[in-house]
Amino acid sequence: MLTVSQVLLTVHDHDEALSFYRDLLGFAVTQDVSYEGMRWVTVTPPGSDVHVVLETPRSWPDASPADREAAGDLLAKGLMSRLIFTTDDVDALHDRLSAGGAEITSEPVDQQYGVRDFGVRDPSGNQLRFNQPLATAASWA
Repeated sequence: MLTVSQVLLTVHDHDEALSFYRDLLGFAVTQDVSYEGMRWVTVTPPGSDVHVVLETPRSWPDASPADREAAGDLLAKGLMSRLIFTTDDVDALHDRLSAGGAEITSEPVDQQYGVRDFGVRDPSGNQLRFNQPLATAASWA
């Protein structure tokens, strides 16, 4: 067996990211540890075993200052990370995120590839998509 256990998501600021992922999306904070000037924060979507590690470019121990700055520039443009989540009610999630002030980048729409989905940018600019398989869609497995 081989599974994905953690994915890394670059964010500008841990506390700002926690407000979005924990407070708006309902993710559980599974770790929030400070060590030698760095902070390790992981959140987990409800019903998932995959942990999302929220890291800032400042926390990359082997990156040069120039690399950290370049990463920060890409993050500001929304070109750093993208994640796709699956939910059982994409329209309800859209309504909740919209009411909570999230930046909606695309409204829910039925896609030709078998899902209904919409897009959001998190406070750091990361592109997120939320989808729900359509009842008539063929299995992706």
